[in-house]
Amino acid sequence: MGPIRGRKKKRKIDNENGVVCGSLEEGSVDWWDQFCKQITGSVSPSKGVDEFELIFKVSRKTFNYICSVVSEPMMAKTTNFAFLNGKSMSLNDQVALALRRLSSGDSLIGVANFFGTNHSTVSQVTWRFVEAIEERGLHHLQWPSTEAEITQIKSKFENIRGLPNCCGVIDTTHIMMLLSASDRTVDVWLDRKDNHSMILQVIVDPEMRFHDIVTGYPGKMDDLSVLQKSCFFDLSEKGERLNGNKLKLTEGTEIREYIVGDSGFPLLPWLITPYQGQELPEIKTEFNKRHFATRLVAQRALARLKDVWRMIHGVLWRPDKNRLPRVILACCILHNIVIDMEDGVLDELTLTPQHDSGYQTEVCDMADNKASVSRDKLALYLSGRLPV
Repeated sequence: MGPIRGRKKKRKIDNENGVVCGSLEEGSVDWWDQFCKQITGSVSPSKGVDEFELIFKVSRKTFNYICSVVSEPMMAKTTNFAFLNGKSMSLNDQVALALRRLSSGDSLIGVANFFGTNHSTVSQVTWRFVEAIEERGLHHLQWPSTEAEITQIKSKFENIRGLPNCCGVIDTTHIMMLLSASDRTVDVWLDRKDNHSMILQVIVDPEMRFHDIVTGYPGKMDDLSVLQKSCFFDLSEKGERLNGNKLKLTEGTEIREYIVGDSGFPLLPWLITPYQGQELPEIKTEFNKRHFATRLVAQRALARLKDVWRMIHGVLWRPDKNRLPRVILACCILHNIVIDMEDGVLDELTLTPQHDSGYQTEVCDMADNKASVSRDKLALYLSGRLPV
């Protein structure tokens, strides 16, 4: 995560409604008014901040920060992008265009018409932005690096439904694609629902921030297969992750750091899944309820990701499958930036756990014996029945 909260501003902002980034010309307080004039008829500048947030899905404060992050790599190249009237695009214009493309879900032509440019410019500017946010914004998406960070995460998870020493929630979703019948790899991407899709696996903290993602694999792969191909799996199996302080439950009983996931994932010493089966004993039923309530954090995070960055929400028309993983990563970084900036736009969003409509959770039968014992002890502890 980036050092956002409490971060000193490099330049005083005299008008809180102004966008300050890039050069003085680009960052002048009237950029928004000039932008509105550029796309006359599409936006009413009189609506101010609300209209800005509606169009770009971020506040002006966050827009300003994003501009500062991508400024150097985006402006380093000499390509001169322009509107159809010949006016050159400033940094603000380019960031605005890219955010609109990623957040609206509109086609290249739709975004081009909105901005008064051509679709090839929309494509090039968006890709340049994706490269820049990946290059300079990746510090917003990383595993906690300090004990204080991970301690805070564990405390907040325990406050949800009592799960102690929990460090994250893992979940997956499908990014839908409409592929050409002439695509020689078309069958590779056909998933169990007969859709062409790419999988996204995430590990989320209590504030719905992504701390680890894996994407690029065909949607037909199950959760176990994707997990096993991840660096997170290798690091956890080697004891290089989730290897912090163990929590003493009772005398002689400890619980290590772990993440939680649904029944599509394997039960491992560092990955706790729910009990399977019908008519479970009361202790196991109660554990599953707590487990499910905790997992909702990841479901809501993925739903918000797709709802805000709608380019990956619907069905992508013949996407470049080599570039798509980096577009997904850029959307995940932007998702985290909005959280790190404590953006008020989030307050207006409805939280829903629906992110993968039509896909039922598969069941993974892989279970580690030691993990089963640890889960039983955890269930007993949460029920208050663990022997002292």
